[in-house]
Amino acid sequence: MKKVISTKDAPQAIGPYSQAIEANGFLFISGQLGVTPSGKFAGEDVRAQAEQSMLNLKAILTQAGLGFENAVKTTIFLADIADFAAVNEIYAKFFNEPYPARSTIAVKTLPKGGLVEIELIAATK
Repeated sequence: MKKVISTKDAPQAIGPYSQAIEANGFLFISGQLGVTPSGKFAGEDVRAQAEQSMLNLKAILTQAGLGFENAVKTTIFLADIADFAAVNEIYAKFFNEPYPARSTIAVKTLPKGGLVEIELIAATK
């Protein structure tokens, strides 16, 4: 059984996908760009966009009754791997140890010309 999780406090999906799906004891949150709920980028620099990506994840987690402490895996997509350290600074503000498992991947481009996109899997039990 799966359940769609959606909130107006994060950007709406721009394609045929859900903000998040809860299934089998996990919450799978789609990648979040650094876009505000109104659809505008939070800023032109990677720090502002990373912060907004994390705030979007927080809003979706909250809608599901969860928090960052429930995160078990994140994936960060960067348009420029040189932004790795800057994104780490922002990311670290939202988590405490033990940190979730994580992958960071440099990609050629991101939707809407974004600089960073972050997806998250959380345990619901």
